[in-house]
Amino acid sequence: MSPLSGFLALIVFFTAILVAYLTKQFQYENLNYSSSNQMKNTNTKVKTIEKEKVVAETLNGRFAMLGLIAAVGAYLTTGQIIPGFV
Repeated sequence: MSPLSGFLALIVFFTAILVAYLTKQFQYENLNYSSSNQMKNTNTKVKTIEKEKVVAETLNGRFAMLGLIAAVGAYLTTGQIIPGFV
């Protein structure tokens, strides 16, 4: 196994661990959000945001940051944003 393939395997392993951690954290936050008490005196004119949208935006932001880190890592290791794409 070449050093580059070993390094890439290590990066894939750590990425899988990070995705598993974020997924578990996402499930935990969803459970906390759904079990939290809502305010009793709510104003009817204020729009309420559904919990699914809040959780989806949080997860979307985390995966966007993961993509940015992957792009920077690809650029630092290969000099291209998408390796192999000319």
